[in-house]
Amino acid sequence: GSSWNNCDFETNLCKVFPKLDLQPGWIRRNGQSGMGPPYSDPNGNESAYFLSLSSEIQPSSAALRTNVFLPTDEEHLCQIRFHYWVSQMSGMFMVGLQKHSEDTVTNIWQVSGELWNQWNVHTITINSTEKYEV
Repeated sequence: GSSWNNCDFETNLCKVFPKLDLQPGWIRRNGQSGMGPPYSDPNGNESAYFLSLSSEIQPSSAALRTNVFLPTDEEHLCQIRFHYWVSQMSGMFMVGLQKHSEDTVTNIWQVSGELWNQWNVHTITINSTEKYEV
């Protein structure tokens, strides 16, 4: 069966990102924070929280790493659906996959430039015969 793990950042303890407090550059904020757009979450809620890359470290990059996911098979595919906002200043947003037998992160999806300054949604499907992180 399918099991969804919803991560909305309303609490600091989002299970998908176990080391969130240790990720430099990322802050948890909402549209009322006075830090510029976006001024609401994808549902138009001004008080709902999302993750944002701190403007103080641009134009450098910052990564978010998930916890470890178990291998997929025909019964258990992994689908990750996420909302994202890219401003013209921040450039590119990439999703990478790291299998536990590999040292490198493989880029599996990226977006830049054409969908600026609006909330977009994307779903990626992951197949891996071993444990992995995204």
